[in-house]
Amino acid sequence: MYSIGYDIGSSSIKGSLVNLSTGEIVASAQYPDQEMKIEAPHVGWAEQHPDTWWEAINKVTEKILHNFIDKKSIKYIGISYQMHGLVTVNKNGDPIRPSIIWCDSRAIESGEEIAKLMGKEFCLENYLNSPGNFTLAKLKWVKDNEPENYAKIHKIMLPGDYIAMKLTGDIVTTASGLSEGIFWNFKTGNVASEMLEKVGISEELIPEIVDTFSDQGTVLKEFAEKYGLADDVKVCYRAGDQPNNAFSLNVLKPGEVATTAGTSGVVYGVSGEVSYDPKSRVNTFAHVNHTNEKPHLGILLCVNGCGISNSWIKKVAGKYDYPEMNKLASDIAIGSENIQILPFGNGAERMLENKNPGSSISGLDFNRHTDAHLFRATHEAVAFSFSYGMEIMKDMGVDLQVMRAGLANMFLSPIFRETLSNVNNSVIELYNTDGSVGAARGAGLGGGFYSSASEAFANLKIVGIVEPDASKAKEYINAYEAWKKRLEDIL
Repeated sequence: MYSIGYDIGSSSIKGSLVNLSTGEIVASAQYPDQEMKIEAPHVGWAEQHPDTWWEAINKVTEKILHNFIDKKSIKYIGISYQMHGLVTVNKNGDPIRPSIIWCDSRAIESGEEIAKLMGKEFCLENYLNSPGNFTLAKLKWVKDNEPENYAKIHKIMLPGDYIAMKLTGDIVTTASGLSEGIFWNFKTGNVASEMLEKVGISEELIPEIVDTFSDQGTVLKEFAEKYGLADDVKVCYRAGDQPNNAFSLNVLKPGEVATTAGTSGVVYGVSGEVSYDPKSRVNTFAHVNHTNEKPHLGILLCVNGCGISNSWIKKVAGKYDYPEMNKLASDIAIGSENIQILPFGNGAERMLENKNPGSSISGLDFNRHTDAHLFRATHEAVAFSFSYGMEIMKDMGVDLQVMRAGLANMFLSPIFRETLSNVNNSVIELYNTDGSVGAARGAGLGGGFYSSASEAFANLKIVGIVEPDASKAKEYINAYEAWKKRLEDIL
């Protein structure tokens, strides 16, 4: 039996076809080949049209099923998606406006208004976060600034909810998804009705809630026929990209930690205790296996300026692929010969209390430094920004001695891996998995093929381990402290 997992990112959409019995990745593909465009009509804005994702889903499906004969044996679909996006649809299910995605900064003031209205302590005690720049704040921004669009809204959705609707025709969401949008009250274990009422948003805009692992709708006849699928294929799992990344790495128990480094970077630790950062620099959401009776909370550090900074420097250099960049960076000494890069050029950073210092390069010597120095400095800077946020997580009691990551994106860089391990004195376990494969496994669990998560991950294998190197650790820490001083001097 087989399942399909989709991972809806802001850079591309990836799909994987997985043999649930063996764990084999039968086929995988992504679309587009280059980074998907993010529209920025104004400074600080970031939008994508939901139908762009749907077009990509179809392209990916064509690719992964092109040479696959036994299509009728595909029974489940799982969906992972970029978190915090706002999709608004009318009664016909058509998008009213482009989606305001995760790295959009326009709603910061709207979030501050909500926090003031509800009281900051009340927000933290009940929602475990300040409204910040999350989905609720984006919805309030639409209400205040685009009343003609707001009046048309039938339902609001997260990006994964929209793709699930296109697949099944059903508009539903999850408690985990609502918590990432700050629509969930952890004390009542239900929708944050009291906040919606005060903000003047109708609770009727919130979709029906289903379990993360469950029958969430049957794939529409036209989609099944188009790709030769059986008429009983079910969507059985959906989760935001970071909870799903943790699930993909079998990070489900308190004390386990996952990390990823795509367009944005994340460290995600699971806790069994209800806790929050008083400054909301890191955030607490419901994990995929959270229940009111048995809390499993994901404490999430997000760094917006992660892989996108590496992508930007690649475009500027113009003549290297990523493996070549990694090799050249490895020839440069630790500390990049005093070049320091701040990689915060992708919107406001929550760990910096929603400040947006932008990206900058300092210490550049035109007579000495080369492309290779810039590559290494970029990889170190991203690792340093992780480390800066991880200090907050350590203060909250998150154990970061061992981190799990997929061997993908920035984790393909030896410099990034080595820097992160040495600065934080952490072991990094690397696995051959990604978000789309995790979503496929999640669908198998939600559909009942697997009886437990341990069964679903029985064949997940470590493909590499990175350990701190005592001979290099001091140099890395000194370089980090110098970088950290420069960051704090400008904040």
